[in-house]
Amino acid sequence: MTHLHRLLALTAALVLAGCATALPPLPASVPTPPQFKEQPRQNEHWTIAQPAEAQPRGAWWKAFQDPVLDDLAERAAAGNTDIQEAAARLAQARSLLRGAQADRLPRVGVGADASRGAGASTASGAVPATLLQAGVNFSYELDLFGRLSGARDAAALDAQSRQALLQSTHLLVQAEVAQAYLALRALDTERSLVQDTAAAYADTLRLTQRRFEAGDVAELDVIRIQTELAATEAEGFALGRSRAELEHALAVLVGEPASGFTVAPADTGRVLPVIPAGVPGTVLTRRPDVAAAQASLLAAQARVGVAQAAWFPSVSLTAAAGYAAPDLGDVFKWSARAWGVGALLSVPLFDGGRREAGVQGAQAQLDAAAASYRGQVLTAFREVEDQLSALRWLQDQALAQGRAVDAAQRASTISETRYRNGLVSQLELLDARRNELINRRQAQRVEAARQQATVRLIRAMGGGWTVETPTRDT
Repeated sequence: MTHLHRLLALTAALVLAGCATALPPLPASVPTPPQFKEQPRQNEHWTIAQPAEAQPRGAWWKAFQDPVLDDLAERAAAGNTDIQEAAARLAQARSLLRGAQADRLPRVGVGADASRGAGASTASGAVPATLLQAGVNFSYELDLFGRLSGARDAAALDAQSRQALLQSTHLLVQAEVAQAYLALRALDTERSLVQDTAAAYADTLRLTQRRFEAGDVAELDVIRIQTELAATEAEGFALGRSRAELEHALAVLVGEPASGFTVAPADTGRVLPVIPAGVPGTVLTRRPDVAAAQASLLAAQARVGVAQAAWFPSVSLTAAAGYAAPDLGDVFKWSARAWGVGALLSVPLFDGGRREAGVQGAQAQLDAAAASYRGQVLTAFREVEDQLSALRWLQDQALAQGRAVDAAQRASTISETRYRNGLVSQLELLDARRNELINRRQAQRVEAARQQATVRLIRAMGGGWTVETPTRDT
């Protein structure tokens, strides 16, 4: 009894020591700024958005009001291979979580065995004997020090991280589809400008050739027009090649073969939505990649506790009940019944530093996860600041470029009138037309850049948003 009391006292001390072991504190994170640096200059355009961590991301691409883009986004959600891979990894993480949860439950099994060995000794030696057994086995590990619960918590956080990464993959694919599609439509508009310019050069060439045949102009004037026409047509071919590459990229994003995928050319305008910028703290609650990094950090912290729990003993309860007999016909007789219960206490004493190495490895993983989380937060802030800054400068650039287009169109109109009246040379007319084309194409590129920056800001903000329309009091 004295030894039993000592064993119980030792076990109680170990239990208290295990309960007193706390998880390591999380490393310091990045302080959240009160507002974005670019936001004060955008007060007339940007509003505050409410946190939307638990809200659906929504079909944010519908804000561009383009049915073709809506269709491509839905096809990508169903067929994109990156989304399918992320979904499979989530399923894998959830299966590991179910395995960790199963480790905390009792284990029950049935078994049967037969053995033959030396039996009772006689004058002629040991007599071989046969023993047949069949029964039910039960085992259960007491989670006194939180090792199993810590492993379950870490697996649950891993599954949560994979869920956030799946959302992040959805957002990434949606943004890539929108960017590729908007870039393709920008090329359609630019090609239309180039084709109109080439058609104008062709008309001018026919007119100039007739005037050359009549002896009114020199051959050099015809050559100049031919040069401009050929150069403009070459630019149109280059734009067509770029468009084909974007179309092929869209095919991969929606999970379809490029050979059978096509997007019909169109030159329709799209709405440029206004996105509520929110505050930096809102970004951290909305972005799924930040949520994934945070869950990975907490999982690494839980695994440090699991590694620390390896220093404490494990206690398992076992039980078995069944039948045992030397003959197969007697195995299931009531007189052959047998049973047993037991408890196993395993106390690690020396393992060559394996447990210490496990704790150090878990701590290193925690430090790495903390650094990854801080880096993800910093990247989130930078991406939002980048796009807010880009949209601000692009808006000013678009206004200035619009004035340049108006002036270039006016100059081209005046030059054409003066050329027809014989007041200026053909070279001046060509320069005016070339300058107009350059400015119109530059204006189109600025507008395309604004669309791309808008999509990137949506992605940086973590996806969709909901803006309530104010109602008037009656």
